Amino acid sequence: MEKYVIKGGNALEGEVTIAGAKNAALGILAAAVLTDDECIIENVPYVEDTKVLLRAIEAIGAKVKYIDTHTVSICGGTIENDEDLCVTGEYIRKIRASYYLLGALLGKFNRAQVALPGGCEIGLRPIDQHIKGFEALGAKVCIDNGGNVVAKAERLVGSHVYMDVVTVGATINIMLAAVLAEGKTTIENAAKEPHIVDVANFLNSMGANIKGAGTDVIRIRGVQRLKGTEYSIIPDQIEAGTFMTMAVATKGNILIKNVIPKHLEAITSKLNEIGAHVIEYDDAVRVMADGRLKPTQVKTLPYPGFPTDMQPQMVTTLALSQGTSVITESIFENRFRYVAELARMGAKIKVEGNSAVITGMEGYKGADLVAPDLRAGAALVIAALAAEGFSTVEDIKYILRGYENFDEKIRALGGEIQVIDSEKELMKFKLRVG
Repeated sequence: MEKYVIKGGNALEGEVTIAGAKNAALGILAAAVLTDDECIIENVPYVEDTKVLLRAIEAIGAKVKYIDTHTVSICGGTIENDEDLCVTGEYIRKIRASYYLLGALLGKFNRAQVALPGGCEIGLRPIDQHIKGFEALGAKVCIDNGGNVVAKAERLVGSHVYMDVVTVGATINIMLAAVLAEGKTTIENAAKEPHIVDVANFLNSMGANIKGAGTDVIRIRGVQRLKGTEYSIIPDQIEAGTFMTMAVATKGNILIKNVIPKHLEAITSKLNEIGAHVIEYDDAVRVMADGRLKPTQVKTLPYPGFPTDMQPQMVTTLALSQGTSVITESIFENRFRYVAELARMGAKIKVEGNSAVITGMEGYKGADLVAPDLRAGAALVIAALAAEGFSTVEDIKYILRGYENFDEKIRALGGEIQVIDSEKELMKFKLRVG
């Protein structure tokens, strides 16, 4: 099984270019099937999650073509509207975003059948708010004996939907279902993340009528049909944040290109607070750090608050500070599973309920690690790059779900990292880097 081997201790320096936003891409790729025309989507990250979703879109009859590594053509006009249409298979159960095809197919055909979604095991992520939204639009929703979510409607009619909790997935899914519904739909207590805005902008470029994306009230006026479009996905806020914390943890100096600095404000603010230096440009940020870091307190919150997807990377960085920090996780209840891995490297972290109390230390020691999920996996790589000696990180399949060319980008910054799948390759790496 493939894993990373890493020799830590190098300050990472240089430039890195951020890929398109995975979470925006997943919603946009699903949205492309709402029209019978061709959609050309640029800046699509070439990661496992997008590749799996595109396989699923192709499997239901759409024409999917990679124009180049980051540009995809999708034509949903060849999808047949029949009773047997079902998005299923073990591969699609592995990604959370499979549920976006529920909203897209329900919006297009007034019926959809999709396997219950999978993804990282970071806590309970029910789809009750998705179902509530679909039912408000007139659909009947059930889960069949095969574990598929089945939604059907005579017709979809716009409605008022109040979200009981702020949820990105349900906000996007209800938008997908509502754009072709009759009349007006209002989503209150909507999520405000940048990828919500990006999906809404994509739909509007197809002829949808969506207003208020990026606020907590989204208003959608249904249209008769959507047309093809060309669209470029925004940069990935979480990949950018990951490299920002990597620069700080390794006491490096990295220019992070192809970003929207406004999307990174919560991360930038905390890094400046702990003694790093972040310089913002129009479409880039430079992150530098030297010396011991200061402690701080962080609470994960929906956007524009500190993102839950950056919590493991921030904990990993704060473990190298001088003093005691506290991070409170308010989004997912099972997101501290990686703490036991950091403890093997010498970290002093105590989890109390939904908070982690971090007592800072001088440095990490290399260890053999296992990635429990996508973002925690990236955080363990950061710890290994900052550590003294060699580390291995297993289960990198999680990391590959959301980071494009992760090891290549790190090597370009001077990090010693390699993908290996045998003891022989491990020994060769150790001999080469000394």
